[in-house]
Amino acid sequence: MLTYALRRLLGILPTMLVISAVCFLVIQLQPGSFIDQYLEDPRMSRETVARITEQLGLNQPAWMQYLRWIEGIFLRGDFGFSFTNSRPVTSMIWDSLGWTVFLAVITMLVSWLVAIPLGVYTALNRYGWPATIMNFIGYFSLATPDYLVAMLLSALVLKLGWTNVNGLFSPQFIDAPWSGPKVLDLLNHLWIPVIVLGLEGVASIMRQMRASMLDVMNQDFVRTARSKGLASKVVLWRHTFRNAVNPLISIAGLSLPNLINASIIGSIVLNLPTIGPLLYSSLINKDQYLAMTLLMLSALLLLIGNLLADLALAWADPRVRFE
Repeated sequence: MLTYALRRLLGILPTMLVISAVCFLVIQLQPGSFIDQYLEDPRMSRETVARITEQLGLNQPAWMQYLRWIEGIFLRGDFGFSFTNSRPVTSMIWDSLGWTVFLAVITMLVSWLVAIPLGVYTALNRYGWPATIMNFIGYFSLATPDYLVAMLLSALVLKLGWTNVNGLFSPQFIDAPWSGPKVLDLLNHLWIPVIVLGLEGVASIMRQMRASMLDVMNQDFVRTARSKGLASKVVLWRHTFRNAVNPLISIAGLSLPNLINASIIGSIVLNLPTIGPLLYSSLINKDQYLAMTLLMLSALLLLIGNLLADLALAWADPRVRFE
């Protein structure tokens, strides 16, 4: 297992090099450039625009820009400079990374704690009316855009007379030091982002768990366990659930990139300080180094998530072995 993990880790580096080239190519194929906003400004002379272009290094050939960017990453850990914000890319990402991870972890925990029991229940009671209602709500949640859920929840909260709608803090607590009232204010704001960001995940995981449970319940080893006279709870949790949860481990690995790209529009609507809106603004403003770094970070999280999912699956299921 250790050899397999080391081999996968060593394979991440050349994979990321290829991904960096693809990201750079995609950004370069985007119509226009960051300099276009200056060309359209009548107050900017051609000489000024040319000087800004030279300062940003955009007057160089595309291949030279890519090589200088890669060189900065490997030699100095420098992922470039944000054109829009006039700040290093790494500092901008660090500013939003903490809240992004916090919201993603909270949302993922809540989603799994809610979805897995619902999936088991709907599989065991698939012909009952409660399970039918839950399945309908699940399909409806998958079909509803997250930004629409965010707007509906915000309107409902305002209609009820509450004011804790956008962001994670009230204005008086944004720059205040941490204290008991600030934590309570965070909790008052937190439930809306958790619902908006986690609703689709709950519906998806519930359906996956239900389908996996129904598949495992018809397997021969489950019927054999029942025929031996084992208790129903033992058959359910030790044999059925333990095998049905394996596909969800792979899904958990694929969810790591959601730290960046999950619910970008919903985060914008709720004014959340996460990386998603940062990626959106970088693409809109053609801030190439910030956009490329965020795309590479998303790809890296996907590779690491797949590796962790494979290792967790081998630990959970003795039948899975990697040579």
